[in-house]
Amino acid sequence: MPFSERTRRIGMIVPSSNVTMETEIPALLKAREHILPDRFTFHSSRMRMKSVIKEELEAMDADSKRCAQELSDAAVEVQAYACLVAIMSMGLGYHRTSSETLYQATVDNGCPTPILNSAGALVDGIQELGAKKVAIICPYMRPLTEMVVNYIENEGIEVHDFLALEIPDNLAVAAQDPCAPAELWRKLDLTGVDAIVASACVQMPSLPSIEMIERASGLPTLSAAVATTRKILQMLNLSEIAPGGGALLSGGLPSKRIQAT
Repeated sequence: MPFSERTRRIGMIVPSSNVTMETEIPALLKAREHILPDRFTFHSSRMRMKSVIKEELEAMDADSKRCAQELSDAAVEVQAYACLVAIMSMGLGYHRTSSETLYQATVDNGCPTPILNSAGALVDGIQELGAKKVAIICPYMRPLTEMVVNYIENEGIEVHDFLALEIPDNLAVAAQDPCAPAELWRKLDLTGVDAIVASACVQMPSLPSIEMIERASGLPTLSAAVATTRKILQMLNLSEIAPGGGALLSGGLPSKRIQAT
């Protein structure tokens, strides 16, 4: 079978209460299957977390190494750690440390697997759009949202405005209307903004809103899930295209593919 037509195994490191990563990212990649030959399967390992508070996020992150090792047992080709705020709550630049630590866990387990996370993917996605100034929507309590803002700004991206929905329960985050961001963005001050982040959280659904916001605002719009999908495709050395993913997955940006090893 040609390389491009192989079924690609994607591992997901998921908070136990997250139900959105396993719907939005597969939805994007399954939509891609209608226009390109690549096929995908999805395999998850879970870390305990129910409330989006710093103490639970830290405890959850400590369990991520086990998940990386479990998924490497399945010989997945790439692993995506999907909890942006857990990574960002561990300190500035921690997305790099996390990826390195989890990659080493797979090496130690005898099945080296490239690791990405939604925090680093969002930062990279904003930068690949060429955006210097953004406005973002977060489901988190305001102190955690401000921490996310500081983290993004530490990566050289100005957050001009943000909206904190202040929802502490993670299942309540998942229960939000995925079309709500298509109206929520109107509350943001977009003066001088280059891009909109419709959901800076892989648990807060937003996929149907991405292209609606782009059409209404005239600005490139992304989410943590869209950015994570782009990074998965890059690590699989596949074209960064998926219908419904907005500008970041339109195929109109310079490719940043990373050959997985």
